[in-house]
Amino acid sequence: MSQFIEVKTADLTGPALDWAVAMADGWKADRPQDGQVSKNGVYRLVGPRPMRSTVHPDWYYDPSTGWAVGGPLRDKYNVGIESGVSDDLPYAYVPGRDLDGSYGETALIAICRAIVAAKLGDVVQVPAELVGVE
Repeated sequence: MSQFIEVKTADLTGPALDWAVAMADGWKADRPQDGQVSKNGVYRLVGPRPMRSTVHPDWYYDPSTGWAVGGPLRDKYNVGIESGVSDDLPYAYVPGRDLDGSYGETALIAICRAIVAAKLGDVVQVPAELVGVE
């Protein structure tokens, strides 16, 4: 059974960020300990696909690193994005949210953080294994 820990949305990266985006987008926690989520009969592992795995790239849910997943989410949630607002970091925001938007090292990371913040809040619970805490 997976342990969950609280993480500030602004600090989420990698598989933990992808997990939080999946939860914000209505996916179900199928096997939190290894990052498997499901939605409408489709199962995915959160996080970027391994470089070696070119056979089944659709097995991975990677909105924070893959435009094929993150791009449609930007449209779905009408995420605005601006470049270089502060410290030359991309800045993203979801219209109608009272709080400030989200920064990220890349545009996709900023988009994902903005979606998570808008849907789940500024602090979220993620499986400890996905942030390297056992």
